[in-house]
Amino acid sequence: MSSTGQPGTRAVRIGSLIVGEGPAVVFAGRPSPAPQADGRVDAPPDGCRVSLARLRPEDRHDAVAAARAVWDGPLLVEPGSADDLPAVAAHADGVIVSAGDAGDAGDAGDKALVRTAARLGLPLVVRRGPASVDEWLAAAAACLDAGAAGVVLCEDGVRAADGHLSVDLGLARAARERGGHPVLVSPGDDAGLAAAVVAAGADGLWLDEDAPAGHAEAAREAVVVVGALVREERPAGIPAARGAIDRADAALAVILERRAALAGVVQRLKPVGGFAGRDLERERRIVAAMARRAPRLGEARLAPIMKAVIESGLHLAEEARSASGENGREHSPEDRPAGTAGAQALAGGRQDHD
Repeated sequence: MSSTGQPGTRAVRIGSLIVGEGPAVVFAGRPSPAPQADGRVDAPPDGCRVSLARLRPEDRHDAVAAARAVWDGPLLVEPGSADDLPAVAAHADGVIVSAGDAGDAGDAGDKALVRTAARLGLPLVVRRGPASVDEWLAAAAACLDAGAAGVVLCEDGVRAADGHLSVDLGLARAARERGGHPVLVSPGDDAGLAAAVVAAGADGLWLDEDAPAGHAEAAREAVVVVGALVREERPAGIPAARGAIDRADAALAVILERRAALAGVVQRLKPVGGFAGRDLERERRIVAAMARRAPRLGEARLAPIMKAVIESGLHLAEEARSASGENGREHSPEDRPAGTAGAQALAGGRQDHD
């Protein structure tokens, strides 16, 4: 994996979803239409999955059909035996297999199941389990040799004796770089780790089938906000480009909200806060530092942007102070720099200030 995106990865199509190209994706169990306590309905994941090994053999075909009936998006199915493959072929967009079953350590029956599943011509998601990187990649190669339409690796973690799910991001990164396959990673039992998974460069999040309500929403937020900062995208059309812009705007909104909150703290700590206490030299340094990270925009274009950001934060801080009764005095127009003078100051001009 790479924190800068997907170069070198062979993207895999699962139904209508492309894994390994564009934004990271979220796979979970079947979507639930049940609203949360506040009446909201969780945003659906990008793809869903069903594990048939958990069900009685006589219930498996109906379970796959039922999942497809309520979900028309990408559907992954993990067969429990070769008898499940007709239902998989009829309803699924991809097959889930275990690296241990596909590799040299698997018994003859498990290997035969994986080979037969690969011959369905669907993409395969290869779960690592306790396999090493070499065993994992060997299993992926065996699936491709058997006819799979593509392979996605899945670092689903290993559950310890105490019940804790341990996920190895470093190992997933190594497998992605060596094999060139997209990688899905489980955030474990803590939805808060979804951001770490996306920041590490995973191509998608693999949520537990029984994940509590809200985990898919947390994963989606990580994909949008964190992914916009660390994941490279090369949209080929207008809808994809607008989607990427929307994700960048969402991340920008979160950053602006946080900046405004921190600026409010500074205003409370300064001897003279608000517009009267502006430090224009610091504002110039802020613009210069930002220009080093955004050279195409440069200081001239960043200056009016940051002027608006800073003054919005100052207005917010003054409104909060007035509302809390700390200082109800309204600043006079003389306390506030004129728009033209303020823009000149941010662009490098001189202006006296307190």
